[in-house]
Amino acid sequence: MPVRTSEAAWEGDLKSGKGTVKLGSGAYSGQYSFSSRFENGTGTNPEELIAAAHAGCFSMALSHALAGAGFPPKRVHTVAKVHLEKSGDGFAIPRIELETDADVPNISPEVFQEYAEKAKAGCPVSKVLTGAQITLSAKLTGR
Repeated sequence: MPVRTSEAAWEGDLKSGKGTVKLGSGAYSGQYSFSSRFENGTGTNPEELIAAAHAGCFSMALSHALAGAGFPPKRVHTVAKVHLEKSGDGFAIPRIELETDADVPNISPEVFQEYAEKAKAGCPVSKVLTGAQITLSAKLTGR
């Protein structure tokens, strides 16, 4: 299996400094700053990148599990909300909310929920983020 890489550089102090991040694939390169992380400034931030990774991993894991069980989905769409909060003298990510909707023919809502919960627990990004409480809201669409 390939090893995935990304890189980041930071110049200056926390409040007035600035940084850049670059995905190893070259698919994204951009800026980040105190403002983009702790306010609503322009650029990305580590939490947004974690959210993208988690949403992508979960969607793939759920799609794979459903297809393997004979319920190939037409579409799985997931939004991940990563919460950065003040914690003591620093910051922490105490929780992540996954919100997914999927168009899956011929599956009951109960069976779909079962597979969604298994995907939440089993996707590699969920596993690495076990320090945060991960909640899931999953619904079927296309009915």
